[in-house]
Amino acid sequence: MSSSFRRYEFLLPLRFNDGQTVPYELVGEVLAQLRERFGAASFQPNSVVGVWQSSGRVFQDKLSRIFVDVDDRPEHREFFLALKEQLKRDFQQLDIWMTSHPVEIL
Repeated sequence: MSSSFRRYEFLLPLRFNDGQTVPYELVGEVLAQLRERFGAASFQPNSVVGVWQSSGRVFQDKLSRIFVDVDDRPEHREFFLALKEQLKRDFQQLDIWMTSHPVEIL
């Protein structure tokens, strides 16, 4: 493989900020959107616990992990930047933790 790849990874909350459970269908829509655009996506359904602090308060989130490996192209970065904003709205969050890093496919 001669292409350069990048992994985009993000954590989706399993509960909205008001404590209500996120409908599983909402996560399914995100996975479907990624599969339709890139042909594949990976989902880690067991929860990851995130603990963070803001304005002197400590918060704890239960999160699921989604990641996808794509060709490292500017248009893919732009897609994920826009997706982050969509996810913040859809999951009613102040922020969504999204990272990217180079991937070497063996």
